[in-house]
Amino acid sequence: MTEPLIAQRGTGLLRVFNDAGVLSAADVHVAERLRKLGGETAEHVTFAAALAVRAVRSGSVCLDVRRMREVTVEEATEEELAALPWPDADEVVAALRVSPLVLGGGTGPLRPLRMVDTDEGELLYLDRYFVQEQTIRRVLDTRAQDAPSLDVDLLARGLDEYFRAPGGGPSQAPDRQRIAAALAVSRWTTVVAGGPGTGKTHTVARVLALVSAQFDRPPRIGLAAPTGKAAARLQEAVDDQAPALGLPDGMKAMTLHRLLGWQRGGTRFRYNPANRLPFDVVVVDETSMVSLTMMCRLLEAMRPDARLILVGDPDQLTSVDAGAVLADLVARPVRGGDDAVLRRVVGADLEATSDPDEAALGRSELQRLRGGVVRLSRGRRFGGAIARLAVAVRDGRDDDVMALLRADDPTVSLCAPEDLAELHSDVVDASVAVTAAADAGDALAALSGLEAHRLLCAHREGPFGVQRWALQAQEWVAQAQGRRLDPDSWYPGQPLLVTANDHELRVYNGDAGVIVARPDGSLAAAFPRGDDALLLHPSQLSEVQTVYAMTIHRSQGSQYDTVSVVLPEEGASLLTRELLYTAITRARRHVRIIGTEESVRAGVRRQVLRASGLRREVRPFPAS
Repeated sequence: MTEPLIAQRGTGLLRVFNDAGVLSAADVHVAERLRKLGGETAEHVTFAAALAVRAVRSGSVCLDVRRMREVTVEEATEEELAALPWPDADEVVAALRVSPLVLGGGTGPLRPLRMVDTDEGELLYLDRYFVQEQTIRRVLDTRAQDAPSLDVDLLARGLDEYFRAPGGGPSQAPDRQRIAAALAVSRWTTVVAGGPGTGKTHTVARVLALVSAQFDRPPRIGLAAPTGKAAARLQEAVDDQAPALGLPDGMKAMTLHRLLGWQRGGTRFRYNPANRLPFDVVVVDETSMVSLTMMCRLLEAMRPDARLILVGDPDQLTSVDAGAVLADLVARPVRGGDDAVLRRVVGADLEATSDPDEAALGRSELQRLRGGVVRLSRGRRFGGAIARLAVAVRDGRDDDVMALLRADDPTVSLCAPEDLAELHSDVVDASVAVTAAADAGDALAALSGLEAHRLLCAHREGPFGVQRWALQAQEWVAQAQGRRLDPDSWYPGQPLLVTANDHELRVYNGDAGVIVARPDGSLAAAFPRGDDALLLHPSQLSEVQTVYAMTIHRSQGSQYDTVSVVLPEEGASLLTRELLYTAITRARRHVRIIGTEESVRAGVRRQVLRASGLRREVRPFPAS
C-alpha cells in the first residue's frame, strides 16, 4: 500500500484521517489555511472543510454532509474506514450553521464555504463551485422561460423528410430520434442522451438541417467536444452526412477550450458573459466528459437567442474534473408545462406504444421532455446480449448480469483470471493481421485491424493494470511472430496511442494509430481520418506510446469488434458500475470479462456517487 503524504501541521481529526489515507496532505493544508483566514475554532468545521476539498479532488462538486462516511480509499477495507472516529453528522451540521467560514465573520466578508439545505440533506461547497453550479442553474432556467420562433409546418415537413422508414415513407412511431430532433429545433437548450450506437450523431446532423431551414441565411454553427479526439470524430460524422442533408459549409468541430477561445493570462476565455459566442447553434458531443467548470463557462458565453444541444451518454464515465453535469441535467427536477409545438409535430410518437425496435416513452420520460431532455434507446451498433448486459449493469442488476454472462451466448463471456487461452488467441490473431497489412503498406487495412480486438484495464499499474497486461500482450505477440519487439524503435504493426493534442499535425489525445511500411522502405505512422488515413513520419510525433492495452477511461469514444476487460479484485475502489458499463459498450460483437464473480458483482453494485446540487431543489443557508 502506498503510504499517504502526511501534513505535519494537521492535528486531531485531520491527522487521524490523513494517516488513514482518507485525507491528503493538500486537503489538510487547504482546510488549515481556511481556518486561519476565517478565524474558525470548531474542529468539526475544519474537518468538514477538508472533506469538501477531498470531494472536489474525487470528482464531486460538494460534500454531502450526511453521507460523509461513504468514501473509498485504495487498499482500505470498508471495515477499516468505518472504524475511524467519524464525528456525528448532526454535530457537524450544527457547527457549520454558525461558522464564520459559512456566514462570514469579523475578519471580513470572506465566505469560503457555502452550505445549502435540500430534502436529502445538507451540501457543503467550496465557494467557487457553489457559484459555478448556481450560474448553471440560473442560465438554464432563464433559457427555459421562452422558446425560438418557428415555422411549425416547415418543421413537420422536414421531420417527415429526414426520418424515413426503409420503404421510403415516414418512420414508424415511436421514433425517439424524430422526437429528439423536434425538441432540439423547438427549444433553446436540449439534452440528447443515449448509449453507443443509438444514433445521437445521426440525429444531430438532421437537427442542424432542420434548424438551418428555419433561417433566411445559413446559420452560424459551432461544433465542439471536450477532447480533440472526440471533436475529430464529430467532424467526420457530420462531414459524412453534410452533402446529403445540404448542411452549411465551413462547419468545423473543435475542443471546448478552442471554441471558447482559451487565453493565457488575463481573461481565461475570449468568449465570456461580456463577449458572447457568435454562433446561432452550438452542439457539444461527449458531454458526459464536460466538467462543472467548463459547462459554466460555456453557458455564460452562450447568447440567449442561440440553440444549445448537449449530446452524450450519462451512464458512462464522467469528467476527470469535478462534476457529472450531463447525468445531473438528465436527472434534475423538471419545470415547464406541456409543449404544444412538440405535440403537433411528433404527437404520434409521444402517444405510440412500443414496437419491436423502439420503446415507447414512459411517464417520467414524457415529463423530462418538458425540461428539454430526451433519451435515445434503439441500439444500432450492437444489440442482443451485449445490449442486455449493458442495461443490466447500468441498472445495477447483478443477478441478471451474472445470468447473462453464464448463458453461453457467443457475444458475452466470463473468464476466470487464470483462463487466458481465448485472450491470448485474440491478441495474437489481431496483431498478426495488423502486422501483415502494415508490412504490405496497406494503412487502411492495418487501421481496420486495430479495431478487431482491444484489451482494457481499470488501473494503470499493479497486477490488474495496463503496464502489466500490455507487457504480457507484447510478449505473446513477439513469441507468435518470432521476433523481438524493440520498445525503443519503430516497427510495422506497432500499435500507437497519442497522449497529447497536436493541432498542427491534426492528431489528438486518444487517437489510435499504427506504424506501416512505405514503398520506399521507410516507415509512417497512420491514423484514421474518415475513409482515409493520415500518414506522418514517426519522428513528428512528440507524445505517443505503444499500446497493447489501455485503460477503460482512454477507450471512451472508441469501438472494437471484441473487447476483453481485465477486472481488479472486488475491493478496488476504481471498479464501479460506470467503469464496467463503459467497457462493455465499447464492443460491437463480443465482450469478454476476465475476473471473478465477486469482482463482477462488486463492480455492478458500486456506483460513482458524485455529490451535486443540480439534481436537487436547494435552499442556500443563510438565504442570499
